[in-house]
Amino acid sequence: MRTLLFLMALLMLGCSATPTSSLYQKLGGAQGVDAIVYELIVNIARDERVIDRFKGVDIERFRTGLVNYICSVSGGGCEYTGESMQVVHAGHQYTDTEFNAIVDNLIKAMDRRNVPTRTQNSLLARLAPDYQNVVYQ
Repeated sequence: MRTLLFLMALLMLGCSATPTSSLYQKLGGAQGVDAIVYELIVNIARDERVIDRFKGVDIERFRTGLVNYICSVSGGGCEYTGESMQVVHAGHQYTDTEFNAIVDNLIKAMDRRNVPTRTQNSLLARLAPDYQNVVYQ
C-alpha cells in the first residue's frame, strides 16, 4: 500500500513539474507562426472585403512585422520593435467590417494549420486590445 501511495505521489509530482507550453509553442513556434501568417496573407489576397486595403503594401515587410508581433504577444521571446499599432493604422479609418474580415481570415489561417480552437482563442484574446488602435484611427 505504501508503495502504491509513493508511486502515486511521484506521478503527481511529475505532472505538476511538467512545464506548460507557451502560447507561442502551442502555435507551433517560429515555423507555426510563419505558416499562420502566410495563410493569413493568402486569405487576405482572396478576400474582396479587404484586398483593396493592401494595394501598395510591402507584403514582405507586413509579413515580417506580423510574425514578429505575434511572436511577441504569444510569449515567443521576440521583442516587437515596429511602430505601435496606433501609428501603423493612423489615418486609414479601417472599419469594423474590415477588422472583422481580417480576424475571420486569421481564424481560417489557424484552422488550415490545425491550431486547436482553445489556442486560437488565446491568441485572439491577446490581439483583441489592438482593436481600439486599428478601427477608425
